[in-house]
Amino acid sequence: MELHDIWFALIAVLWTGYFFLEGFDFGIGILTKLLARNRKERRVLINTIGPVWDGNEVWLLSAGGATFAAFPDWYATLFSGFYLPLLLILVCLIVRGVAFEYRAKRLEENWQRNWENAIFWTSLIPAVLWGVAFGNIVRGVKIDAQKEYIGTLGDLLNPYAILGGLVTLALFTFHGTVFAALKTVGDIRVRARKLALRLGAVTAVLALGFLIWTQADNGDGRSLVALIVAVAALVAAIGAIAAGREGWSFALSGVTIVAAVAMLFLTLFPNVMPSSLNAAWSLTVTNASSTPYTLRIMTWCAGIATPVVLLYQGWTYWVFRKRIGTQHIAE
Repeated sequence: MELHDIWFALIAVLWTGYFFLEGFDFGIGILTKLLARNRKERRVLINTIGPVWDGNEVWLLSAGGATFAAFPDWYATLFSGFYLPLLLILVCLIVRGVAFEYRAKRLEENWQRNWENAIFWTSLIPAVLWGVAFGNIVRGVKIDAQKEYIGTLGDLLNPYAILGGLVTLALFTFHGTVFAALKTVGDIRVRARKLALRLGAVTAVLALGFLIWTQADNGDGRSLVALIVAVAALVAAIGAIAAGREGWSFALSGVTIVAAVAMLFLTLFPNVMPSSLNAAWSLTVTNASSTPYTLRIMTWCAGIATPVVLLYQGWTYWVFRKRIGTQHIAE
């Protein structure tokens, strides 16, 4: 295995970690409208991710930085061709972070309600757009012989990509609902379980359709295994939440995300961005990568820094592991 193959796998791991962790963050933000009945319950939901949401976004920065350094042509084509949707995601993430920090700075009802609305929309929009973006990456886009995207914004809004956006929205919301049941006590925990069952059924239908479509177009034996694991884990997660086993359900919904993202990257390899115009114009791990010397330096840096980051983030989750409820929220 060459270094560019290793870095393709590492970038896949970074995106998987981001969707696993930020997925339930987005879900919690969406649940502030779907699950919470009053301001105190919204505060409970926001507080479940309050200590960790910003650390979860580090995975996105790492994935973007690794792509820029390891596969500069992939980065350039991706961020120029998908400029508007990625810019919208960036704006949402900025506003969302500000909303978390500024919401409680003033006590006026209008002030807090406006920031809570911002949390909802800036969680929902990226949850959809990430699925649309990765759907287009897997499906292939209009890349010419100069490795440049020559399509339009309308080309990105095709049925396959839109279905991908609905899948990520449903899956992240289900993941967040299970996390809410895991991290809360009282009535909100009971309602989170019930909502997770309904969301799980919708998610299973959408995900099964999207993954089968992916397998039919680009799959092989490896991606088929990932598909089976994803579907089986999702069904098991629904069964676990029905039995009141929130911890198992959260772990299994995480396995669903891991297996689904793994399937997408397995169908891509050795491409990183297929060309829908001519397969010979596709960006691959070979023609889009940096020099071997650059990849060697990156490998050493990642080998030193990554364990430290993982240990620190794991410690953070351990410190803030207890459940919370409305009784813990001051008037």
